[in-house]
Amino acid sequence: MKKIINDPSTVVTEALQGMALAHPDLIKVTLEPAYIVRADAPVQGKVALVSGGGSGHEPLHGGFVGDGMLDAAAPGAVFTSPTPDQVLAATQAVNGGAGVLHIVKNYTGDVLNFETAAELASAEDIEVSSVVVDDDVAVKDSTWTAGRRGVGGTVLLEKIAGASAARGDDLATVTAIAQRVNAQVRSMGMALTPCTVPHSGEPSFTLAEDEMEIGIGIHGEPGRERAKLAPANDIVATLLGSVVEDLPFESGAKTLLFVNGMGGTPLIELYLAYNSARSFLAERGVEVTRSLVGNFITSLEMQGMSITLLNLDDELTELWDAPVHTPALRWGA
Repeated sequence: MKKIINDPSTVVTEALQGMALAHPDLIKVTLEPAYIVRADAPVQGKVALVSGGGSGHEPLHGGFVGDGMLDAAAPGAVFTSPTPDQVLAATQAVNGGAGVLHIVKNYTGDVLNFETAAELASAEDIEVSSVVVDDDVAVKDSTWTAGRRGVGGTVLLEKIAGASAARGDDLATVTAIAQRVNAQVRSMGMALTPCTVPHSGEPSFTLAEDEMEIGIGIHGEPGRERAKLAPANDIVATLLGSVVEDLPFESGAKTLLFVNGMGGTPLIELYLAYNSARSFLAERGVEVTRSLVGNFITSLEMQGMSITLLNLDDELTELWDAPVHTPALRWGA
């Protein structure tokens, strides 16, 4: 195992300390329990957005804390759900009196721990609603989930719901918009290599030099099938074929296309894949009006990518375009 770390047991703590030092104008970090909040939290009269999950997926979620996106993030240990006390503390810290939306990826531990935190917050008269993200078309159930996993669509949902809250929408409206995004977004990923969790020191699975894993999860879970390595056009067609068939995305649809790296994939390959994806969609009459390319929801150092497609309408487009200023995502601000 080759990693730029000091001690496997302190990776998350030291990374959080580094984030706080790098972005003091945007975020504040608490370590006991661990959570990240926007620097001006709580914002009175605004619906607050709280998300979280296991570390190792950076910049998700802490990198998306800031103006126009999340108010707080609760980082668990690597690939491990945050505890209820972390989520509760984050919820309390950002509650501005207008309610709190929990954005939860569909992994069993995340769902249970956010539910517990919501119940505890409600006992303190903090109004909490929740949206569970389940955009992965690769598998219905896995070791980690009951139902589809929450993957790349989480980034788009956090941005759009964050813009809804920033413009002053109430909790019911922000929740409904988040649910709308979840209903209209689909994702699928693949890997060329496994990843290695620091405390285990062993790859999460093995692949031969000429193999790839199709339908992987963001915790290093194997996918739906193992296949021989293929050209980028074929890989993209496999991923997007499943995505487009699932919703489906019809000819004439206006969409946001998100090509995401899993942590170890260079941008040159992601843009090449994006080019392939645009050709695939154009042949089917699916219009791409907004785009995002880069490493935004990763799996440590895994080489691979995921492709996410979101059906857009005028309101969702306006919310996507709204200003955002976080450590990992910024425009218009």
